[in-house]
Amino acid sequence: MSWIIFYLFAVFLDLYSFQSFKTIFKRKTSRSLYFIVSWLVLFYFGYSYIILKNESNGSLPLGLLIAFYTPKFILVLFNLLEDLFRLIIFIYKKIFKKNDSVKLIPRRKFISKFSLGLASIPFLSLNLGMIWGKHNFKVLSYSLFFEDLPPSFDNFTITQISDLHAGNITNLKKLEHAVNLINSQSSNIIVFTGDIVNNNADELIPFLKTLSKLKAKDGKFSILGNHDYGDYKQWPSNQIKRDNFNRIKQYQKEIGFNLLLNEHKYLEKDGDKLAIIGVENWGNGFIKKGDLNKASSKINPKEFKILLTHDPTHWEKVVLKDKVNYNLTLSGHTHGGQFGIEIPGFIKWSPVQWRYKYWAGIYKVKNQILNVNRGLGTTAVPGRVGVWPEITVITLKRSNII
Repeated sequence: MSWIIFYLFAVFLDLYSFQSFKTIFKRKTSRSLYFIVSWLVLFYFGYSYIILKNESNGSLPLGLLIAFYTPKFILVLFNLLEDLFRLIIFIYKKIFKKNDSVKLIPRRKFISKFSLGLASIPFLSLNLGMIWGKHNFKVLSYSLFFEDLPPSFDNFTITQISDLHAGNITNLKKLEHAVNLINSQSSNIIVFTGDIVNNNADELIPFLKTLSKLKAKDGKFSILGNHDYGDYKQWPSNQIKRDNFNRIKQYQKEIGFNLLLNEHKYLEKDGDKLAIIGVENWGNGFIKKGDLNKASSKINPKEFKILLTHDPTHWEKVVLKDKVNYNLTLSGHTHGGQFGIEIPGFIKWSPVQWRYKYWAGIYKVKNQILNVNRGLGTTAVPGRVGVWPEITVITLKRSNII
């Protein structure tokens, strides 16, 4: 029943938004093309999700549906406003002029042209985001100062990547470019902060060789994200789901990641130590397997700590309230919303900020710092507009000022 309602609503959008289209385009071939393209997109979406039961959580059919039907909401809005105006004029003339021959005034081309021009902005942006935006990798560099950083780790560098969502990768050469870009940073360590797949371990198979080329002087560390547990698809049995989860963990080892499951590892240099702590996923409305106490139970509270936790909600709800100070926390999960407007020093906005208080970039509360990586891949919609795929490079520096 829900699918029937969805398609009835889509047909309504098509027919009503078409009123703007036919006001401008008089040729029958142009009008026919409007419906042919629209209904091909609807058929492709329905075939993928209803017949094939697509469970990739980030498919092209969904992206095309959003790209083609979001602009139609704009056309419908303008048509509704114009029809309301036309109706008011019609009623006014009918009552006060008492003329039986009064008819609705025709739609104005100016309004139709304006609404089509406005609707073309999200249409072009979304399609460009799927073609180009999702591969527009950006390296964002930060120097972070800590007064309690061990002297031997002054100028220590970390490259953070997150949210690969391997099932959505469609271009191996673009991934190879991203790997080369990561390696060119020559960082001490690389950390991956969760969601390496959408659901299936098999998503990683075509990319294992490329991802295994990631290089860092002092090691590569990773954690799990909410998608890595396979909770977003129906499995034939619990055993098959467990086998899939175990293969995801095994593939991370094959890539060369030291997967941290509520545990920690020490890096040592010239007698100084730095703790890398990794917890499983913890988030509001998501799985809560992250155990901060277990992960840091054998760490001296005074030691410098870098925490890897997938969802920044964990930092807000748990980490900041913990009696132990976690100097630097690295998260992902939000993707920065994948769509937004970011102009450094001027504006930073995305719809995702209505859900997440900490959603992209650097945040500081007292003497604790969080970085939320915008993600390397995509989910839900296979595109990015204004919020680009991110490679974060953080340089740790000693300072007497926090």
